[in-house]
Amino acid sequence: MNILNITWKEIKVSFRDYHTFILMLAFPIILMLILGSALSNNFDKKIKVDNVHVIYKNSASQAVFSYFQSFIKEAKVAGIDFTEVADGINGRDEVKENHFTAFIEVTDKGLTLIGSSQNSIEESILQGMLTAFADKYNLAAAVVSVDPTKVSTVLASSTKHDYITEHSLRSAKAPSSMDYYAIAITTMIAFYAALYGMGLLREERVKHTSIRLLAAPIRKSEIFLGKIIGCVLVNLICVAAIVIFSHYVYKAEWGSHIGLVFLILISEIFLAVSFGLGISYMVKSHEAARTITTLVIQLVSFFGGAYFKIDHPTGIFKFITDLSPLTWVNQAITKIIYNNDLAAVVQPVALNMGVSLLFLMIAIISFQRREGL
Repeated sequence: MNILNITWKEIKVSFRDYHTFILMLAFPIILMLILGSALSNNFDKKIKVDNVHVIYKNSASQAVFSYFQSFIKEAKVAGIDFTEVADGINGRDEVKENHFTAFIEVTDKGLTLIGSSQNSIEESILQGMLTAFADKYNLAAAVVSVDPTKVSTVLASSTKHDYITEHSLRSAKAPSSMDYYAIAITTMIAFYAALYGMGLLREERVKHTSIRLLAAPIRKSEIFLGKIIGCVLVNLICVAAIVIFSHYVYKAEWGSHIGLVFLILISEIFLAVSFGLGISYMVKSHEAARTITTLVIQLVSFFGGAYFKIDHPTGIFKFITDLSPLTWVNQAITKIIYNNDLAAVVQPVALNMGVSLLFLMIAIISFQRREGL
């Protein structure tokens, strides 16, 4: 019962402080909006192709060119514009100057395509369409030698054949910029709980309420446990509010396994509180402890991808990023949301709890040796 009373007291005191609202709620929500909006182009995987402008020169007979004119009409539907080269203009030079995507020369012997290296995607699209047209024309030429009456049937045929079916081994579903920063900023704020853990017992000493607590019929272990649980719950409530706000206001994706996501977040908050509490006992000066804790939070956030996405790090940089708790937490949450990989919850929770126990043991040993809190 004493533990619950201390826990409830910790929650009430924390939410009376307006700094809690600013740091743990307003700051991440605003930062999420800024980064998610400003860096949205970095997460756009779609390739946009504008209209393809082609210049052509006709040196073929009317019979051959009539077929190419039919191709031009069909290509215009797909957004490819054809312009016949004017007298005195070199089509190759026009492409070289990037005035047109490609130059096509039509002769009785076939088609010659001159493309621009600056528009490789458009050129590839055009080349594929011309290849299909040439194959169809060659088929018509072969039919002429056998039965000329069937040529119109061949040329009129536009049946689509899907000979290749594509299957992706990776999910087509991927996080947008807002989805990514909803996760990254939330996990970053969860680690800010280290600042609260660092001042968890110092506050009682500064306000001289530690004497009353020790004089009360309460064991030191109950005080210690109640304040830790209260601190974890306060930060969990703030993180839950951020998750709910980002989902319903920013439309961020949190998947269908929200329980596992919160399990990871709880373990991260517990790690942060334990880390801050351990540092407060390892370093005598409060200012020094606060400086170390703040520095570690910023390094963990930076190398954990809170401010910008880190793709495929290598070498020493990969080693450093792997040391950040945000790295393994963000990766696990992303796998759960977008790959339905439920087993991904095991590693971050185990790592968080393991490191938490290490700092918690340091705090417990120091706490027991002290006469006061």
